[in-house]
Amino acid sequence: MSERSGLAKKFRVYLVVQALLVVALVVYLALGRHQTVGDEFGFTVIAAGLMALLSYWTLNTTRKVLELAVSRMLQR
Repeated sequence: MSERSGLAKKFRVYLVVQALLVVALVVYLALGRHQTVGDEFGFTVIAAGLMALLSYWTLNTTRKVLELAVSRMLQR
């Protein structure tokens, strides 16, 4: 049972980080809504970096959830 609670805490942390990354990207894009793409190189690089980080985190978390689901299905 402690293994399941440990996994639940781990996934809660993943979800909190996911939510924070989404909020950071939304806030950042809201701040730059009046800028054209490529107008300011630094702004574009930071936005692209946030999007890449969010994509990586989402795919990594999804992979871990799928691995957990498959391992539980195989244990039955």
